[in-house]
Amino acid sequence: MSILSALLGVLFFLNLILAAVIIFLERKDAGATWAWLMVLFFIPFLGFILYLVFGQNLSRKRLFDWEDMKKIGIEGFIHNQIQSLKEHRFPFKNEIAFRYQDLIYMHLINNEALLTQDNEVTYYTHGEDKFEALLEDIDAADDHIHIQYYIFKKDQLGKRILKKLTEKAKKGVKVRVLYDEMGSRRTRRGFFRELLSAGGEVEVFFPSKIPFINLRLNYRNHRKLVIIDGKVGYVGGFNIGDEYLGLNPKFGYWRDTHLRIAGSSALAMQTRFILDWNQASRSKKIAYDLRYFPPPSFTGDAGVQIVTCGPDSEWEQIKNGYIKMISSAKESIYIQTPYFIPDVSLLDSLRIASLTGVDVRIMIPNKPDHLFVYWATYSYIGELLKAGAKIYIYDNGFIHAKTIVVDEVISSVGTANIDVRSFRLNFEVNAFLYDQALSENLGAVFRNDIEKSTELTMEDYHQRPLTIKVKESISRLLSPIL
Repeated sequence: MSILSALLGVLFFLNLILAAVIIFLERKDAGATWAWLMVLFFIPFLGFILYLVFGQNLSRKRLFDWEDMKKIGIEGFIHNQIQSLKEHRFPFKNEIAFRYQDLIYMHLINNEALLTQDNEVTYYTHGEDKFEALLEDIDAADDHIHIQYYIFKKDQLGKRILKKLTEKAKKGVKVRVLYDEMGSRRTRRGFFRELLSAGGEVEVFFPSKIPFINLRLNYRNHRKLVIIDGKVGYVGGFNIGDEYLGLNPKFGYWRDTHLRIAGSSALAMQTRFILDWNQASRSKKIAYDLRYFPPPSFTGDAGVQIVTCGPDSEWEQIKNGYIKMISSAKESIYIQTPYFIPDVSLLDSLRIASLTGVDVRIMIPNKPDHLFVYWATYSYIGELLKAGAKIYIYDNGFIHAKTIVVDEVISSVGTANIDVRSFRLNFEVNAFLYDQALSENLGAVFRNDIEKSTELTMEDYHQRPLTIKVKESISRLLSPIL
């Protein structure tokens, strides 16, 4: 009995120390702090282990080295754009970018996100269309293919893309594949054997240093990027797997949004890929080479900023961009997201927009991908219903798009969901688009999706069963650490 008492005393002491670390040293936000303290209180021993795995703070760790990037003049370009915006002499090519130069300036200061204005942007909402276009661009590659996905499955679609990549590698095209260990946990390096034999290279982001144990698995590289010859880039919500073609019976039709960008923004994506690759690779780092940054020769006119965020950042860059867009809205805000777990600042910005007469519409799935996240989503949705926002439940399969359209003049498409995980824990990337025609098209896509959705009314929300209310309450308490 005395041994048990001693063990309990040690456990209690460790909990106190960890609680002090969470409160005084980690400097987490209050919601996350209370959520972790609750976990430690109710499951003291297991909670300690969970914190070691899921609760680390990466914000003070230097993960990415920008030094090589300075060689291509990025630092100078950023400085010149900041100065020209300050001095009101920036050469805007379209009126929309001019109107939203405060948002552009914020991304430059906050994220070193260059504005490029020579882009031709194509959007895809069907997996078949996106992957056919991607395979065509891969087939046309002359010099290099850089491909990065959170999920790269070894199913039929994965094998099809891998086969094409291997063919290009055999022809002398430099092929590099980067995937996240957590997202692609069922994919092993052996799957890429033929590509490696053909001269391709494969790296894993945040791999396990000890088999079956990964103390960084909570920090996922959720980015989806493809850059081909430094001229064409892809970014958006689709991963590589049969389910993204609607072939998984659990989800049915997969509704997502992805962009193909031909223009100088592909070079911004290239920069991000190289940084991620060099963090993951020990022996095959990408050295500075002009082949990866060819001189611009594009004729598009869409303004684009490629904005990234991650747990190593002091600021939540993509979330800040969302809030700035929302606060600028005069007429409408359309949001599509599979998960809706906003923090107080974003929830307040949407509530204020709705209360001031802006047409706020949010679309979420009708089926859970992750149960706790699903019920937490419904909890927050109820608050916006009270403020007059319109909520739509997508019924035609599973909606995975991460899209926001404001006044149908600016928009953002990328990998970041409207949730705490995307803002603080995942490595994400979004394209912020300053193009009225493209934003109008994305707005039309939203309205078309309404026809395949059910509107959730306040009456419906109030009539939900008590069991659902309990699930929502528990999930909301845990939402800061989901």
